Amino acid sequence: MPRSQRRALTHPDAAEIDLLDVLHALSDPTRMTIVRTLRADPERACGTFPVDVAPSTLTHHFRVLREAGVIRQREDGNRRWTALRLDDLDTRFPGVLDALVTAYERQLESPSPQPQ
Repeated sequence: MPRSQRRALTHPDAAEIDLLDVLHALSDPTRMTIVRTLRADPERACGTFPVDVAPSTLTHHFRVLREAGVIRQREDGNRRWTALRLDDLDTRFPGVLDALVTAYERQLESPSPQPQ
């Protein structure tokens, strides 16, 4: 589909962001990588994230995050830009995103216990 005919991007209003949708969106390692990247760099073009997935799969991950209210995307020419909705998330659920990202990063740093 040509870029001029793309469907309009939809984002929930801040007051409509649901905690369970946010938790579901953040339950995937690829989506957590996207969120962690946006915490370090507030806005990025969609093809510049450090993930190893097919473009169609990446589009799916962006849609899940966008529809949950975790990210906001905008079109600018032939690029789609992605930003973390940190202010909206902190207003709605204070400290939740920080706690989840911190817990995820700790999990990445610690080796998983090996079954005996």
